[in-house]
Amino acid sequence: MIPASFSYERVSTVDEALSRMASLGDDAKVLAGGHSLLPLMKLRLAAPEYLIDIGPIDELRYVRLDGDDVVIGALSRYSDLVRDPVLLEHAPLLAHVSGSVGDRQVRHRGTIGGSLVHADSAADLPAAVLASDAVLVARGPSGERRIPASEFFLGPFTTPLEPDELLIEVRLPRQTGMGWGFEKFTRRAIDWAMVGVAVVGGRVGLVNMGGVPLRATATEQALAAGESIADAASQAAADTNPPDEPHATAEYRRHLARVLTRRALTTAG
Repeated sequence: MIPASFSYERVSTVDEALSRMASLGDDAKVLAGGHSLLPLMKLRLAAPEYLIDIGPIDELRYVRLDGDDVVIGALSRYSDLVRDPVLLEHAPLLAHVSGSVGDRQVRHRGTIGGSLVHADSAADLPAAVLASDAVLVARGPSGERRIPASEFFLGPFTTPLEPDELLIEVRLPRQTGMGWGFEKFTRRAIDWAMVGVAVVGGRVGLVNMGGVPLRATATEQALAAGESIADAASQAAADTNPPDEPHATAEYRRHLARVLTRRALTTAG
């Protein structure tokens, strides 16, 4: 389908983006890589009057160390994260997961911030930042605020960001030397995962096991209590509400969650 008509603006700085967002309000949507928003517009599920293209904002493309944290600019593309030396050494789970998203075209245009703000429970990156115990930094007219990943995903495609706030960076504790694992099951390599599991530091993030990205808290508690990997993984689907579809029923997804969690935990050691 063809999107409804809209006005288009490109901005080159964060301050310029925030100014336009404040003036246009709810009538505007921010465009980064476009892989989440544009399909919704083509289906007429989103019909903004204005698009603010933040793609040219190079100041939001970086990976650096800040004390004990790894800090990632929100407009960093998946293809950059896959091979970034800082991530490979200090946050290898996120580097690996970035390389599993979609195909090359998606990875060369899609951004980490775009994926997180879209808040799709079927996406890989939200589960990875949950397992990484990340903090997301937003900036608006009142300044910056830090939002734990565990509080960022409020509902399907819903976050606590205000219409005049922009996600500017992702901060996560260094994972240097930690074991990690990532498993997902798809019908085709480029498809959304039926189920995915991201593991690092005893934390377990789940893909496509409910209306929002989830942590497998029962599994995490079992691990903390000293239970075996097998016993902990058997609880991965507790308190989840996966979608029930003809190609993957809810019960099949629960089975996949248990199997994939066991594999990811075994890999993480």
